[in-house]
Amino acid sequence: MCGISGFIDCKQAMTQGALRDAATRMATALAHRGPDDAGVFSEVGIALSHRRLSVVDLSHAAHQPMQSASGRYVISYNGEIYNTEIVRKTLSGPWRGHSDTEVLLAAIDAWGIEKTLQVINGMFAFALWDRQEKQLTLARDRFGEKPVYYAAIAGYFLFASELKAMRAHPAWQASIDRTALGLLTGYNYIPAPYTIYEGVYKLPPGHFLQVGMDAKPRISAYWSMEELVRRAKASSMKADEVQQLAELETVLKDAVKARMVSDVPIGAFLSGGIDSSLIVSLMQAQASQPVRTFTIGWEQTDYNEASHAKAVAAHLGTRHTEFIVPDAEALKVVTELPKLFDEPFADASQIPTYLVSKLTKQQVTW
Repeated sequence: MCGISGFIDCKQAMTQGALRDAATRMATALAHRGPDDAGVFSEVGIALSHRRLSVVDLSHAAHQPMQSASGRYVISYNGEIYNTEIVRKTLSGPWRGHSDTEVLLAAIDAWGIEKTLQVINGMFAFALWDRQEKQLTLARDRFGEKPVYYAAIAGYFLFASELKAMRAHPAWQASIDRTALGLLTGYNYIPAPYTIYEGVYKLPPGHFLQVGMDAKPRISAYWSMEELVRRAKASSMKADEVQQLAELETVLKDAVKARMVSDVPIGAFLSGGIDSSLIVSLMQAQASQPVRTFTIGWEQTDYNEASHAKAVAAHLGTRHTEFIVPDAEALKVVTELPKLFDEPFADASQIPTYLVSKLTKQQVTW
């Protein structure tokens, strides 16, 4: 997990020092997302910043913000492109390193934004500055796994992976959005494009945004779930159940394998339910050594499902870690929730998710 942030100074009134200072403050607010490296890019009217969690290519060759080989584009990127090597083979080098950031930039240099978004397969959010056209592009992956927020405030266009980074900008000002509060009561969270703040938005999944010095964003969809489902229904009518199950297994195996590419130790959450058990079983089937799995349980047995995870781990032969959370430890998390989520989020999973993530971080990077 990395953090991206930055802003357009639409009036181009800030000095280079002021641009970099503001961008650095925004990045510092995201230090928890990227403890391994930090960087800032600035020129007249624009600043991009980055906090990095190193997963693939741990060298300085993967430092961000990164400029394209042509010098036209600068990117701050959070995520992973799973078909990086396939895309790399269609592009010309030479390559400075083996990061997916460099491949993503090269693809944009060669094909432009829209074609690149159609080709890449991954989870991502990125900010791309076109130095030639003086245009910023924000893009978010198809399912919205990686977040990106934006707002036009007092002559600035701000963006970031989390709201706390935008609040760190000196021009920040925003009031509570009562429409968003109404949506919260219906959904237990605030759905895109809304946020808890009026005039501050989430970029919807499967969309990209382009904005210039006028701070007027133009938003376009590059992928549609509805269209995908429509095509899938038409295709599935031609196949029997056995064929469909075989195709599903192949797709799941390939998806899990692609996500196991890493230069650092990886692991998996294991609850013992169908979803996590299926994913871990596919990981273990394709791994050269026992997969590291993690689960938490509760002192109150009515809510404790750790025994199910332990049974699945034993069956699959994973290297399993279990932590039974004392009630007092769980209660301590409650006071941290506003810092973790930035806006109201009413799903009860937030406490166990934080605790199992904290447990996992002691042994693996992601």
